[in-house]
Amino acid sequence: MRLLVVEDDVRVAAALCSVLRRHGFEVEPARTAGEALERLESDPDVILLDLGLPDRDGFELCGRIRAVRDVPIIMVTARSDVRSRIHGLHLGADDYVVKPYDVGELIARIHVVSRRTARHDGARPAEPPADALIAGRIHLDRLRRVVSVDGVPANLTRKEFDLLAVLARRPGVVCPREQLISEVWRTSWQGNQRTLEVHVASLRAKLRVPGAIQTVRGVGYRVTSDGGPSAGGSPATGPSDAPQAPGPSAGTPQANGPSAGSPRPPGPSAGDPQPPSAGSPRLTKPSTGAPRQPSAKGPMNPPTGDPRRPSAGGPHSKPPIP
Repeated sequence: MRLLVVEDDVRVAAALCSVLRRHGFEVEPARTAGEALERLESDPDVILLDLGLPDRDGFELCGRIRAVRDVPIIMVTARSDVRSRIHGLHLGADDYVVKPYDVGELIARIHVVSRRTARHDGARPAEPPADALIAGRIHLDRLRRVVSVDGVPANLTRKEFDLLAVLARRPGVVCPREQLISEVWRTSWQGNQRTLEVHVASLRAKLRVPGAIQTVRGVGYRVTSDGGPSAGGSPATGPSDAPQAPGPSAGTPQANGPSAGSPRPPGPSAGDPQPPSAGSPRLTKPSTGAPRQPSAKGPMNPPTGDPRRPSAGGPHSKPPIP
C-alpha cells in the first residue's frame, strides 16, 4: 500500500515514515503543498495530510486534491477544535486524527479508509478470492475452509485457519498484533499476546514452508508470496554439520609436547646419572684430604673483634696471677 505523507516538520515526518515502513507500507514524504500535488502522479492509496503547511493551508490543499482525485485523505493535525474537524470533513477528508495520536490507531484508520474505498469503487476487492495462492505452495480455500500445501491438506484448527486467512488478505503487508487479536479472538485484551505467538508457531509447524509467515519484531506478522527468509532475523545459530577446522584432538599429539597416549622419547630414567648441560657449573665432591669448608652457620671460632668475648686488656679483664 502506497502512502503520501504531507508534513512540514522534518523530524515528525521522518519518525512517522519510519514507523509506517516497518508496518509494510510504501511511504513517500512531501513537505509542502506543491510537492504533494506533484506526488499525486504516483497514485497513492491513502494521503496523510497536515494542515499547517508553509506555502498553503491544508484545508485548501484538501479541496484541490479532492477535485482531481478520489483518494482517501486522513487529516493529521494539532487543530483539535470541533469547528476545524467539521470543516475538514466537509471539504472531503475521510478521517480526522488529532496530534498527539497513537500510531496503532492511525494504522487502523488507514486500513479502514482503504477498505471502504475498495468496496466503493470495486477496483480492488476487499476480500481475496476463495482460492488464494500464498508463498507459491500454500492454497487457502475460504469457502470450504481448507488449506493445502503442495496439494496435501493441512490439518488446521479453527483459530489457525482464521489467523492464516487474516494474514493472507494482504500478502507482504504487516498485520499488527492488535489487529490479529481483534479479528481472530474478537477481543482487545492484551493478555492474548502469548496465545497469538503459540498459534503462529503451531501454524508454521503444520505448514512446513520456511519463510511463509514472517515476524516483524515489535509490530506483528506478515505472509510473503516468495517464501524467502524471515524478516525478523536469521535463525539462532547452533552446531552445524559443516566440517570444522582441524584442531588437536584427545588422541593426537599436540605441538607443545607429547600427549598422554603417545610414546615418550627415550631419555634417562630417574636412577640414571644425567650429564651436565652446556654452560652449567660442574660440582665435584671434595676429596678426603681437602680442608673443610665453612658451614652455612658461620666460622667455628669467632673473629678477634667479636663483642661476645672480651678482648685482652679490656676494662673487664682479670689481672694475671703472679
